[in-house]
Amino acid sequence: MKNKGVLFIAQAGIIAALYVTLTYVFAAISFGEVQLRIAEALTILPMFTPAAIPGLFVGCIIGNAMGGAVLPDIICGSLATLAGAYGTWMLRSKSPMIACLPPIIANMIVVPFVLRYAYAVSLPIWFMALTVGAGEVLGCGILGCVLYFAVNKNRVAIFKPDMSENN
Repeated sequence: MKNKGVLFIAQAGIIAALYVTLTYVFAAISFGEVQLRIAEALTILPMFTPAAIPGLFVGCIIGNAMGGAVLPDIICGSLATLAGAYGTWMLRSKSPMIACLPPIIANMIVVPFVLRYAYAVSLPIWFMALTVGAGEVLGCGILGCVLYFAVNKNRVAIFKPDMSENN
């Protein structure tokens, strides 16, 4: 199918743009020791398409850069999102409650160290892991599952598996 590559790039681009937009619009709560990044709900999308993996990664890079993050945060935070998205894709045959765990865990591990060493936040690492984890449970876990069921129920056009075969 000659248009599969175009579909993949289009899906990745749309997901990246959504991630950037949500991060920017909700910037006030997307950064810091206590954060709820609404854009992290999109980390459930690898259950529908592998194009979400690079889309989330690029979206996180751009969103972090536009949000004024320092270079270690842009790199490490985006790599945590990449790892989480890949983990979700690997668990795509499981329930969304299971598939949303990799982004939650990746960010709980990475972000507290970024906060400590890139931003000199003096709170205990374990405490920041809890606060970041709570935000990730809300963003990835709860909002991500809501998004999963909405997309799955309505089979949003860009995620229909048979769409690429009609072109």
